[in-house]
Amino acid sequence: MRKDDIVGLVMAALSSAAVLIALGMVFLYAPREATMGDVQRIFYFHVASAWVGFFGFFVTFLAGIAYLARQERRWDILALSSVEIGLTFIAMAVVTGSLWARPAWGTYWTWEPRLTISAVQLLIYISYVMLRAAIENPQQKARFAAVYGIVAFVTVPLSWFAIRWWRTIHPDILTGGEGMALTARMVHTLLVSLGAFTLLYFTLLRQRVRLERAADALAGLKEHLSPIAYRESRIADRESRIADR
Repeated sequence: MRKDDIVGLVMAALSSAAVLIALGMVFLYAPREATMGDVQRIFYFHVASAWVGFFGFFVTFLAGIAYLARQERRWDILALSSVEIGLTFIAMAVVTGSLWARPAWGTYWTWEPRLTISAVQLLIYISYVMLRAAIENPQQKARFAAVYGIVAFVTVPLSWFAIRWWRTIHPDILTGGEGMALTARMVHTLLVSLGAFTLLYFTLLRQRVRLERAADALAGLKEHLSPIAYRESRIADRESRIADR
């Protein structure tokens, strides 16, 4: 077994164990919240998913800058891989947030500032993936995507500061928000959840980068073999014509 395969298996095992530990703490260690009850336990998954989504978009932002400066494919691969994982976790944050909002606010969705920005952010980064799929030239695709990823990152600080700049019903996790005070055990559980989801992000990122590099290698191999296959087909065709005579 190659060293890369061993590292991947170790990271997968560690991230799986970390997520299981976080799950155990959410349901067995963290106390039942006095106001919202057990539904508040969604909070740990919601915040951890949002954090990883934001972090994934931040990595795409940095990789976009690096690509524009260096014009190296590896930065484009990193940007694409990170944005796909970030999208997955932001979608999880939106879904868990809606499940939490129903018993807490009486509705799955309301167009308050934080949720509105989250919806726009999700659509913007889905458009990033669609933009890449619409452009065939690899260099042009990477260049446009790098600029788009840099500009799109403005939605992250907007989302973070929305609950501080505008009137909103969304709670502020730093202060516990209205009707939810974080105890020490809640903070411990939240930190473990953040760590577990971050480790899961790096595990997925590593595998996604390897997959994209393998796709590049396969495309290069096909490009190298296509002229040879064409020549061989011409020779075979010529030989068949001679045999027919």
